[in-house]
This record gives sequence, C-alpha cells and structure tokens, in this order.
Amino acid sequence: MNLAKGYFVTGTDTEVGKTLVSAALLWKLNAMGINSVGFKPVVAGTYLSENGSRLNEDLESLRIASGIKTQRQLSANDLCPYILDAPIAPHLGASAQNIVIDPKVIVSTFKQLQNIFSTVVVEGVGGFLVPINAVENMGDLAVNFDLPVILVVGMRLGCINHALLSCEAIANRKLKLAGWVANTLNTPMSMLEENVSTLKTRIPAPFLGLIPRLSNHLVKPQNAPYSIEALDFAAQHLNLELL
Repeated sequence: MNLAKGYFVTGTDTEVGKTLVSAALLWKLNAMGINSVGFKPVVAGTYLSENGSRLNEDLESLRIASGIKTQRQLSANDLCPYILDAPIAPHLGASAQNIVIDPKVIVSTFKQLQNIFSTVVVEGVGGFLVPINAVENMGDLAVNFDLPVILVVGMRLGCINHALLSCEAIANRKLKLAGWVANTLNTPMSMLEENVSTLKTRIPAPFLGLIPRLSNHLVKPQNAPYSIEALDFAAQHLNLELL
C-alpha cells in the first residue's frame, strides 16, 4: 500500500455514493492512524439543525469521519468554502445566491488542509464534469488538486456507459485513476455481479471493492449524516491495499 497525500473522489452521477465512499475511506484511514480529513469544494443543499445551525449532510458525514478532534478544531467553512442552500447544480445554486465560485479560493482552502493533515480526501460534486461556474467544471478543478482519482460507480442500469465515459474524461485531463468502487444502491440492480465483472475488464484501474446495499438501520436518514455504523460497514468493503 502506497497512499498518496490525498484523493479526489468522483462519481458516475449524483446520488451514487460518493459521500459514503469518501467518508468510509476517511474512517478507515483514521482508524489506521493516518491523520486524514475530508474536504468539499462546494456543497449544494442545506437543512437546519435542532439548534438552528445551517448544515449540509454530505459535509457533516465527512466531519464525523474525520474524527472528533477535527470537528472541534475546524469550522464547516474550513472544510468547504462554498456552502449553497439549494440542492441543485453548483453553478446554478451559486448564481441564485449571487455568488461566483472561484477555483483559486477552493484550492487555497484545500492547500491549508494539506499543510495540517497527512491525507486530504476531496469529495467532488455530482459527476466529473458538472459545472462550477460559467466556464469551469469539476474536472477542471480536479486538475488543480492534482490528486489520484477514485471513481464511485453507482450500480444501476446505464452505469457501464457512465463509468467508461467518466474514465475517458479523467484520462483526457491526464489524471491518475487510482481505483474504482462499485456501490450498491437501494434499488436492486439486475445482474449486479455480471455488471461488476464487465466493469472490471474495462476500467483501467484497480477494483477497490463492492459496497453491498445498506440495511434499513444503516440507510442515511433525510437531512442527516451517515452514522458511524454505516461508515464502518462500508469501510470494511474497501481494499486500500490496492491503492
């Protein structure tokens, strides 16, 4: 195992398990004694906590996985410079709030975390090419991070095409695809194992694991982060020896 200083986690689409995989990766790294933290360039969609705080469920999952000490030392904006309210594409959510997402601000915040932690796990937004402003997308931002990429494939009809297109986009930006994870979604997929086998032969990177469907008590509630139990379950199905 030769771990990098960080990883950029992207997905074949939105709602395919990027947060679950990113947080489970963090949980596993910290359990191994590797001082790791999660980072989101931008989040879209907030809810109010019981004390009236404005939170994002993805960001809260990363905070939990980064450890109690991290939560006390770092604010939400230290882990995510752009927190948008509407659960829509980031360039649209930013425009609605009269904000222009600036990659320089994102990269600066990211580098501050790199100076503190051994490993920074960056979770992307939506798919690899989702726009972040009028001219740039997540893929462009990934080039600025210059991190190995982990692709999360949400196992549903169409995932083979989405996965291979994502791999091409990653390769076109000359980024290293460190590995990929198959995430089983709540809706059962016909011929799941056969689809995983097909992807194994076509994705030019190590297969890091298949995360089974979460049982009912592990499924993330609406407007809430993943539980520690869910992160631990997912982490058990990630093979970091292949990174």
